[in-house]
Amino acid sequence: VQLQACGGGLVQAGGSLRLSCAASGGAGSGGRMAWFRQAPDKEREFVAAVKWSDGNTYYADSVKGRFTISRDNAKNTMYLQMNSLKPEDTAVYYCAAAKRTQILSQIRNPATYNDWGQGTQVTVSS
Repeated sequence: VQLQACGGGLVQAGGSLRLSCAASGGAGSGGRMAWFRQAPDKEREFVAAVKWSDGNTYYADSVKGRFTISRDNAKNTMYLQMNSLKPEDTAVYYCAAAKRTQILSQIRNPATYNDWGQGTQVTVSS
């Protein structure tokens, strides 16, 4: 699966952004796709995931209630709507497609994803 992420930018605290991730061929063999983020000098962190077949969603506690993940099957595209952004949301955001062997309990582990987009920078100013 080839993934192309876009939509990042600079926004003030409290603002919104929507990220997109175009996936050639859909979600891949794992059937789930996710957003991760990585801030400078920090490990890559799970943000949210979606199951391609039924749209079930999963969120990190830090973004629950502020971010919404979704997918458009017809367009093979995943989205991340980010509202009420905070400076601590500043990071490079990556989309990823899960490995065929991934089980639900592993969705927060980046090692269980085998296809990654190039990343898009999100900067939230205070």
